[in-house]
Amino acid sequence: MSHYEESLQQDLDEIRKRVQAIGSTVKEATEKAVHAFLVGDKDLAAQVILGDRPVNREVREIDHLCHTFVVRHLPSAGHLRFVSSVLRLNVELERIGDYAVTICREAVQLSEQPPGKVVRDIELMAGQAGELLDQALLAFRDGNADFAKATSSMADQVRTTFQRAYLDLLTAAKKQKRPVEDLFALLVVLSGIGRVADQAKNICEQVIFAITGEVKEERTYRILFLDSANDSLSQVAEAFARKAYPNSGEYESAGWEPAEKVHPQCRHFLDRNGYNGEIHEPRPMPELPEALAAFHLVISLEPGARERLPAIPFRTVVLEWDVGQFASGLDEERSQAMLAAAYKEIADRLRDLMLVLRGDEAD
Repeated sequence: MSHYEESLQQDLDEIRKRVQAIGSTVKEATEKAVHAFLVGDKDLAAQVILGDRPVNREVREIDHLCHTFVVRHLPSAGHLRFVSSVLRLNVELERIGDYAVTICREAVQLSEQPPGKVVRDIELMAGQAGELLDQALLAFRDGNADFAKATSSMADQVRTTFQRAYLDLLTAAKKQKRPVEDLFALLVVLSGIGRVADQAKNICEQVIFAITGEVKEERTYRILFLDSANDSLSQVAEAFARKAYPNSGEYESAGWEPAEKVHPQCRHFLDRNGYNGEIHEPRPMPELPEALAAFHLVISLEPGARERLPAIPFRTVVLEWDVGQFASGLDEERSQAMLAAAYKEIADRLRDLMLVLRGDEAD
C-alpha cells in the first residue's frame, strides 16, 4: 500500500471510528432519557441535557474531518459517497441527541409517574427503537448494505407499537384525571422515540447509498377510497388509481354501509372505459384503528366520512373530495354522464395529489 493509500485509509478509519463513538453516545443518551422520564430521575435528566453539548461539538468536528478529507484526497466514487453519507448521517445522530434532550425536559416537568400500561408501551417502543439504532450503527461499522436493508424494515414494528401506545394513552387519559401538561409530555415522548427509529432507518439508507450507490426509493402510498355503499364512485376512483399510478401506490375502496353488489350503471361505465378487471364486490370499511393505520391516506368521495371512521390514526391523512354525486334510478344516458363528470373530477384531483406526493415522477 502506498503512502497516499495509507493516509487515505487512516483518515477513513478515523471518521468511521468517531461516527461509531458518537452513535453509541446518543444511543446511551436516549436510553438514559427514557429511564429518567419513567422513574422521575430529574438529576439523570439534567445530565443528559448537559451531555448534548459535547455531542454537538463532536458532530461539528466530524463534519470538519469530512470536509478536510475531500480537500486532502479529492475522492471519487465510493469514497466520495462514504463522506457524503457521513455528512447526512451526522445530522441524524445530532437529531437523536436532540430527541433525548426533549424527553429529559419533559421528564423534569412531569407531575407524576405515567400510567402502568403507557409505561410498558414506552419501554417496548424504546427497546425496539434502540435495537434498530444499534443494528443501523453495526451496518455502518461493517459496511454491510444487506444488513442495513434488513434492519430498515424493523421501523414498521416501532410504528405499530406507537399506534397502540397512542390509543392506550387516550384510554388512560379518559380514565384518570391528570394535568393536560402530563398528557402532552407523554405524547411528546412517544413521538420522540418514534423519531429516533425514523432517524435510525435513515442511517440504514445512508449506509446502503455509501456501499452500493442506491438512493432511497420513492415511497409508495396506501390509499383507501370511501363512500357509503362502495358500489359506484369509490370503485371508479380505485380503478382509475390502479391504472393511472400503478407504481406510486396501493389502492383499495370500501363503504361504511356496503351494498350487496356494484351498481349496474357503474359496472357498465367501468367496462366501457376498459376497467372491467378492476371491479370487486362492495366491501366494508375497516372498523379498527389498527387496520385503518395501514393506509397513508383515506379519501372520502361523500361528505360525513370522518364521523363514521373509528379514531383516526396519528399518521393517516383523511381527505373529503366533492366530486359530485351518483344518483340511482336515472336513465342510462344521465347516469353515464354523471359518472363521466365524477370520473373527470376524480382524475384531476388524483393527478394533483400524486404531484404533491411523488412529484413529476408519479406513475
